Amino acid sequence: MQPTSLAVEGTLCASSTKRPTEAKLGPATTESDAQSIYQLLAQQVGERSFQNWFAGKVSLKLDGNFLVVGVASPFLLTWMQKKFSSPIYATAVACIGPSAEYRFEVNPELTGQENSKSTKNQSADVDADPSADSSATTSEPKPDRERLDQNQACKQAPYKGRRFSDLSSFVTGKSNQLAFMAAQQASDEPGALYNPLFIHGGVGVGKTHLLEGFYRKVRQQYPSLQVVFLTAEAFGNYFSKALQERSLPGFRQRFRNVDVLIIDDIDFFESKRMFQEELLHTIKHLESHGRQLVFSSDRHPRLLTKMSEELTTRFLSGLVCRMESPETELRLEIARQRALKLKTPITEGALDYVARRFTNNVRELEGAINCLQTYHVMTSQKITTTMARQILADLERDCIRIIKLDDIKQIVCNTFGVSEADLKSSRRARNISQPRMLAMFLARKLTQAAYSEIGDFFGGRNHSTVMFAEKQVRKWLENHSSIQVALQEWPTEEIIESLEQQLLAS
Repeated sequence: MQPTSLAVEGTLCASSTKRPTEAKLGPATTESDAQSIYQLLAQQVGERSFQNWFAGKVSLKLDGNFLVVGVASPFLLTWMQKKFSSPIYATAVACIGPSAEYRFEVNPELTGQENSKSTKNQSADVDADPSADSSATTSEPKPDRERLDQNQACKQAPYKGRRFSDLSSFVTGKSNQLAFMAAQQASDEPGALYNPLFIHGGVGVGKTHLLEGFYRKVRQQYPSLQVVFLTAEAFGNYFSKALQERSLPGFRQRFRNVDVLIIDDIDFFESKRMFQEELLHTIKHLESHGRQLVFSSDRHPRLLTKMSEELTTRFLSGLVCRMESPETELRLEIARQRALKLKTPITEGALDYVARRFTNNVRELEGAINCLQTYHVMTSQKITTTMARQILADLERDCIRIIKLDDIKQIVCNTFGVSEADLKSSRRARNISQPRMLAMFLARKLTQAAYSEIGDFFGGRNHSTVMFAEKQVRKWLENHSSIQVALQEWPTEEIIESLEQQLLAS
């Protein structure tokens, strides 16, 4: 098997252990790989188009599993993308393999060559016509659109692609220690331990960071393995495109011949039966060949109530790890590491203030440090606790999430698989009454609504019914009682935490 790997976020791309080589297509090219690309590209676009647009006018570079096509200006880049994307992609696949990709970029060297050719042509015109007006050679040439594009191209930063996080930069604590250790052990022996590895938790707790670190470590330790990282949405987009283009065999070859498959945000597949069926068959195939599978979701597999039972049991057959919201000590360490990375002079008191005020997820925490860093750049002052409190006052107000009764109703119905009509009905069956009481409890906890307003919203009930529901849920929490969700009993505190996280993230 050719040593390749692939990482995608909305688009497929790939990298290889083969050393990058670069070749300019022209008469002087002698490298065998350049000649192969020359021939394949000419076959795909046709000899006439190749001579007009490619021969001597572009540069080619193999950057991992990317075929990079360099052009002289942004104008040409846009034109070539529209005109030749399909044949260039076919050339990349023919050269590298089924997981290959391509990209266009502006090559400053070609820009210089075009300017040089233009200057030579102007000189030749003057020499050929001695009677030409000498003032034409001394006057400043008028800038045209292409020359402006070329000058701007020289200032453009090179394409860097997606940056994957590293496990070494993942800050661990009680809330994520199990998931971190599982990812480390599974990456040491892909396919042998914890297969599949399923990581779940709320928004911004570090799931994607952990999956990216897993991807990066496997690539470093096993460069010969083909590793695929993508979101569930990207997987669904590729499947939809394959259906439209009637190219399902090619789609399946891409994803069923990999050694490690990592899919982020698997909860995207809820209620999407066709996607679930295709994913299920992909999982079956990879598991039967001992390939490693890693998934992430915002909920435990059993709480993905609109996922097929067979797919859910596949998720449960390996190791399921929960990542909770970071505790105070972990938030403090994350804030400290972020400040060190940004070189922000900040007191320990200010760091402690940030860690205690921004408790929902890591992203809010890092955003707060970014605000403090910006203020430091503006004023060159060290950030103190008093300054942090003043600077972040507006950010704290922006972080307030206004939760409505309708939001609670929707989340509870989706989690327990009940309809809005049932939730507001007079039915007292356990599978209806428990979700209804939880909804009333959350309404009292997360909104400013009065008992009578809540009772009226949930089926025209009086205030005493809402008071009883609130008291009952508190008793469940005190007694560590369980609630049935999707044919399985779950601790009440876990259900409430999951519902609150969904409400805050929605």
